[in-house]
Amino acid sequence: MKTNRRNFLQRTTRNGLALLSASTLTAEASSLLLPNGTPPEETAHSPARLKPDHVVRSLPENMVWGYFGADVPPVFKVKDGDVVEIQTVNPSGVSRTNPEEFYTKNKLPLDQHAQEVIAILKNVKPEPSGIRGHMLTGPVYIDGAQPGDSLEIRILDITFPAGFGVNSVWPGGGGIPDAVTTRETFVYRYDTKRKMALLKEGVEIPLKPFMGVMAVSPPADMGRQSSIPPAFFGGNLDIKHLTKGTTLHLPVSVPGALFTTGDGHGAQGNGEVSGVAIETALNLTVKFIVHKGKALKQPRAETPTHFIAVGLDKDLNKAMKNALSEAVAFMKDEMGFTFNEALSIASTAVDFEVSQVVDQTLGVHAMIPKSIFTNRKFSYWS
Repeated sequence: MKTNRRNFLQRTTRNGLALLSASTLTAEASSLLLPNGTPPEETAHSPARLKPDHVVRSLPENMVWGYFGADVPPVFKVKDGDVVEIQTVNPSGVSRTNPEEFYTKNKLPLDQHAQEVIAILKNVKPEPSGIRGHMLTGPVYIDGAQPGDSLEIRILDITFPAGFGVNSVWPGGGGIPDAVTTRETFVYRYDTKRKMALLKEGVEIPLKPFMGVMAVSPPADMGRQSSIPPAFFGGNLDIKHLTKGTTLHLPVSVPGALFTTGDGHGAQGNGEVSGVAIETALNLTVKFIVHKGKALKQPRAETPTHFIAVGLDKDLNKAMKNALSEAVAFMKDEMGFTFNEALSIASTAVDFEVSQVVDQTLGVHAMIPKSIFTNRKFSYWS
């Protein structure tokens, strides 16, 4: 049964408030790691960590290397409404043949997380047909999700299991591929008290972690798909606004949806122009909510302050047009404006940002501010 936007928001907000009243989210400052890469200890004076219903660990048996598909067996099954922590890894810069070398060369600890990365690289096999992509955790089967539904992914928390991230440049990669003549890898070390990533003296990047890849399975008739280009089922969207406290909506194409995630980013500029962001391991805690019969054609997202419409295409001009069409359609279909009114609003108030230009299929997202709609109140869960 289809519902209007107001009822949809009211219903999902009630679910979210019930969750937050039962478990207090970690304070923003304590959601990061201490400089040595260990989580801050809870004390009588610190807020309790969010307690998930399930934890999907970053172990070899829970990983898939670079692809999505309806035939990929789920590593975990959860219920509609469950809170799930999904742990991910970052193997950027780490060699499969000598993975320990990366850590010793960069004076990084060979701690438990590093050992997990090494075990994954030694034991997880690439896709047999040659598809390549990111090291991902999943898929997770959500009970009740069926084709024609949409899956709401509420991002409740994002934490760092390691105290560093990696960025690289290489010939043939990024937004100016012909200009890069040498490969170089940069290790960004985290100052978690100040929430900064440090490249070198005088260069500090604010930490704003988000998952580069969040996807459900494509339809079965599409077969397995690489995680590199984003698509209507999500994937490598690289939208920097999908941080803690935001929501992603994806169309469900297969039973159970089969949610997979990875490609954690400590910070990223719009465009991701070197080819990668600050690639980092992240632990993602989400609440899954299935919306029956609410079909979507493309991903949509929401923050406390904005609605986000997504446009994708191999041609950046077409990606821009698709983002505009999605933004206009959202304001027309979900908010009741005429087409011309929606286009006028898009021209006068909506910011269109380039998500990324380096993932084969390029991305533009439209930031629709809620504040301009002064006669409306938008309930939200965070």
